[in-house]
Amino acid sequence: QVQLVESGGGLVPAGGSLRLTCKDRRSIFSVFSVKTIAWYRQAPGKQRELVAQINSDRATNYADFVKGRFTISRDNSNKKVFLQMNSLQPEDTAVYDCNEITRDGTTRYDWGQGTQVTVSS
Repeated sequence: QVQLVESGGGLVPAGGSLRLTCKDRRSIFSVFSVKTIAWYRQAPGKQRELVAQINSDRATNYADFVKGRFTISRDNSNKKVFLQMNSLQPEDTAVYDCNEITRDGTTRYDWGQGTQVTVSS
């Protein structure tokens, strides 16, 4: 059973916005709150790449290509991590996934289906 479930994708015009949600279906609050959660994306024919991550102290890190446009945040009480995406561009078109980053820098879970983001020009 998939641990993390993504939602919120869709089709938007260039310059538009979307808010993605990553929901942890199985962890209890105290476990979820100490996890480092990251959003990744994979465009057709390209490798999966890290978009943004947030740790238990709510410190964040962003890929250069989204800085100033995307914001990652978390709601521990509801076991969710969000990715607010503004000023979307066609090159942001991809399947977006979330995962936990372990202490050794690897991802913990099998990848789920992700959520498709399509930005039209």
